[in-house]
Amino acid sequence: MNMTPLAEKMRPQTLHEVVGQDHLISSFGLIQKIIDSKRPLSIILWGPPGCGKTSIARLYAKAFNLRFEILNASFSGIADIRKIVKEIEDNPLFGLNTLLFVDEIHRFNKAQQDAFLPYVEKGTIILVGATAENPSFYLNKALLSRVRVLTLHPLDKSSLLQLIDQYEKKFSPLNITTDAKEHIAAMSQGDARYLFNLIENILSVPKVNQPLTISDLQSILQRRQSLFDKEGDSHYNLISALHKSVRGSDPDASIYWFTRMLEGGEEPLFLARRLIRMASEDIGLADPQALPLAIAAKDAYEMLGSPEGELAIAQVVVYLALAPKSNALYTAYGKATEQAAKTNHLPPPNIILNAPTPLMKQVGYGKGYEYDHDLSTGFSGQNYFPDDLPRQSFYHPVERGFEREMQKRMAYFDSLREKLNK
Repeated sequence: MNMTPLAEKMRPQTLHEVVGQDHLISSFGLIQKIIDSKRPLSIILWGPPGCGKTSIARLYAKAFNLRFEILNASFSGIADIRKIVKEIEDNPLFGLNTLLFVDEIHRFNKAQQDAFLPYVEKGTIILVGATAENPSFYLNKALLSRVRVLTLHPLDKSSLLQLIDQYEKKFSPLNITTDAKEHIAAMSQGDARYLFNLIENILSVPKVNQPLTISDLQSILQRRQSLFDKEGDSHYNLISALHKSVRGSDPDASIYWFTRMLEGGEEPLFLARRLIRMASEDIGLADPQALPLAIAAKDAYEMLGSPEGELAIAQVVVYLALAPKSNALYTAYGKATEQAAKTNHLPPPNIILNAPTPLMKQVGYGKGYEYDHDLSTGFSGQNYFPDDLPRQSFYHPVERGFEREMQKRMAYFDSLREKLNK
């Protein structure tokens, strides 16, 4: 019995058979241009699972007639790297033509990554790394400066259907309806390897006279787990998508990214905390109710738990998306923090210092302070900044939501201050 997985049997034998990555392998693509130059470069292939990174690495080596060595960073270390390099150096004529493919290269630490540098620099090896994580975050600058990072895309629906067609031409037609083919392409979510696993599952079902329908497949095939790693790049990409959708006042996109993260296993309380941050950072005083509602959603989830509690958080997602937006408070806080760091040596003015002892009164603490409540306007207009720091202006409310009212209040107090200080 041939135990070779179907994904391996279907691995492309030429670059022309690779689907979904035309931006790299077409006549105008960078990989094809490198091959045409006849000078292999060390590269990093960055893309999601099942998009063709390993296949492209193998074909890249084949195009240059390079010996293909493979390491998986999950199981290998510096000793493995040195062992391969020693074999190359002990057989120089043979070793000059070696491509070292490192799968999941992002799992190597800085020291392990540094071990490649002299060999890549000298041309002892052509390094091809594969990663599903952002190289900017996981690979050190020294290594990145010596390689080209190439981005691969998840396979679109037409590419996955093309792979089904390739399978049927190579082996035999699948006993499923056209709609069912589109269904398994959609289920694969851009992952060719997962698509071939689904086909293997379908082949394991006893043959029936009628083609299998979508309904039949739903009882046979398991739903694919979401592409989401709470510690990885996908986590930060999705929370960024949620935050920017809320900031962009798009409730539909906001609730989509919110549910995407829940589907991926994100902790609801993490999302609730981020929404509390958004209520202050992106809405602020344009809608003062945003913050208490965000906190209430977090409290509701803690009281109800899953799955009922998620609805309370979803309610706030939509509310925040549709709330008037202002980052005036966020900006004011940043400016005030910056000024405070520069002037933290300046004491408050004496007029606003309490004087509980005779000595304090003698040196002027509290002298000249006006109690605002005793004045007809309820406002003295005195200076509360340090004596050596000119009056500052940090908070600039926008003409949206409740901040319109804040503008009126500030204008009122500014006019009073101007009159009182003439």
